[in-house]
Amino acid sequence: MNDDLHRILIKGGVTSPGELKDIITMLESAGLTSVNFGSRQDILFPLKDAKEEQLESISKFNTDIIANRSFQNIVSSYVSADIFDMTHWLKGSTYLYILEGFDFLPKLKINITDPKQRLVPIFSGNLNFIASDQEDYWYLNIKLPHWKSSEFYPVLIYSWDINSISKQIEEIYEDISDIDELFFVMNKNLETNNKTMEKELKVPFQTFPYYEGMNRLGSDMYWLGLYWRNNKYDLSFLKEFCGFCLDNSIGKICITPWKSFVVKGIKKSSRPALERFLGKRGINVRHSQLEMNWHVPIDDGEALELKKYLVRSFDQNDISTYGLTFGISNEVGKRSHFASVIIEKNNLPTIVKEFEVRPTYNVLHFEHFDPNSQKYITYAQDIDKIELPGLLMELSKMYFDQLGRAEDDEKETSVEVVEATQSLYQCQDCLTVYDATFGDEEFNIAAGTKFEDIDDAYECPMCSAPKATFKEAMIQMS
Repeated sequence: MNDDLHRILIKGGVTSPGELKDIITMLESAGLTSVNFGSRQDILFPLKDAKEEQLESISKFNTDIIANRSFQNIVSSYVSADIFDMTHWLKGSTYLYILEGFDFLPKLKINITDPKQRLVPIFSGNLNFIASDQEDYWYLNIKLPHWKSSEFYPVLIYSWDINSISKQIEEIYEDISDIDELFFVMNKNLETNNKTMEKELKVPFQTFPYYEGMNRLGSDMYWLGLYWRNNKYDLSFLKEFCGFCLDNSIGKICITPWKSFVVKGIKKSSRPALERFLGKRGINVRHSQLEMNWHVPIDDGEALELKKYLVRSFDQNDISTYGLTFGISNEVGKRSHFASVIIEKNNLPTIVKEFEVRPTYNVLHFEHFDPNSQKYITYAQDIDKIELPGLLMELSKMYFDQLGRAEDDEKETSVEVVEATQSLYQCQDCLTVYDATFGDEEFNIAAGTKFEDIDDAYECPMCSAPKATFKEAMIQMS
């Protein structure tokens, strides 16, 4: 995310038409004409001259404008409730009660999700609360900022303890080294209504849903999904839309992680008026899924142009990407994107930054193309832009070839992945690779020496970058 952007945290991605209209009025007073939606269901915008305190005083809802990255928005799958598959006991009202209980602005990323949906990421937070089969109890998957891998809390968490547990972890996490220590300290400091974990969490594979247009919700209600391809939502339109929702007793507006929004609870009698409202303003509500299922960095014109180029290539070749999602990233190695396939733009080596050099890209995908697997596989590295469409089309065919067979072939596939990939470390400045198989003769590092075991004084043999510049990469072997 662009660090220059300010944010308004929309707790759980859920707001009311009145609150959103209030936010729009506040931003219009700062001279803004549009806003972006973020992948953590927040609102993002540039704010150069106006002062946050002055704008916040305009708001009737005590809205906070966040000028830095210290605080994080709570992500929830409330947006999916009642319109996609759900855990049997989990209702929209459950999310709202839990979100209402949060009495602090979290600094850790918190996700509250239903494992039966795919629209909202399950494991992209530091604290991931995931609904279990037992009513009002949640798994807690934890990956604190200084932990190398995620761990499951050893017991299930009661719905009404989510706030207090999150708050307590925030207060102590910096000194906690592993899950056992965390569990011990939490039990000592906090009284909660935990429950024994009878079985491990298994997240079912779900194809990615279509989330736009007017869709039936029950016998006499509808839900509407709206997507704008450039993710710049016109404030005057949003303000009018909020007015329509207020006039038609529509209570909630939900921001999705895909930089779109969903409105549920539209009465059958209101549908003709809503269709007229959208039609008169030329709003398209049936975009192709070829272009909808993308995560693109905000305010990044180059990334947006790359997406358009790839989507045109898919369209011209009549390629289906139904169920697949794509992400474009400028942060090599970050590996926290919620998309089936990731296109990473490589950093230019420092020795050529003064010259005009065409960028190269890495292409990765999740195991079984399921982001919830949390297992990345590198498909290709250092690829020129012109090669990307062909590679992504190959991956699309691979996805459909294995679709429906992922669970049956799980054991066999995991063995194949181990055999087909090799863990290497790559310098992010000049892209030199350290391979433990060969070591580094120049630095008298014997073959077979793991990168973790090398002295911290180690430098890149090509550009002399320090050891910390190297990042792990899973290289696909031929």
